[in-house]
Amino acid sequence: MEAVVKHGGKAVPVKLLVDSGATYTVLKKEVWEELGLEPKRDIEFVLADGTAIRRKVSEAVIELAGYGEYTSPVVLGESEDENLLGAVTLEIFGLVLDPLKRELRPMRMLMKRSSRRRDLEQ
Repeated sequence: MEAVVKHGGKAVPVKLLVDSGATYTVLKKEVWEELGLEPKRDIEFVLADGTAIRRKVSEAVIELAGYGEYTSPVVLGESEDENLLGAVTLEIFGLVLDPLKRELRPMRMLMKRSSRRRDLEQ
């Protein structure tokens, strides 16, 4: 998926592999370095094979054509990492991946009203 990642007045076009199995969006090292992203925290991630790795996490604005732009957490990838569009960013955009059609579609948004509020309204 084509996207533009923005930070500090800079914008970098990127191609992101949509990976609903990834929690956070991952940016290749050359992308986040060009944007000047600074780490905000350090998180341990578990790879599909069970290996635990640590990566730094920051925030950037991500623009997806036709869907707008939103601020999202991003993993500051190392040289061996690829650009991935993760589940948290998809949720921020209100999107889900349809694995059968291999396309993004709007998420069905759920919300629960408090029964107490309903009682107050009556």
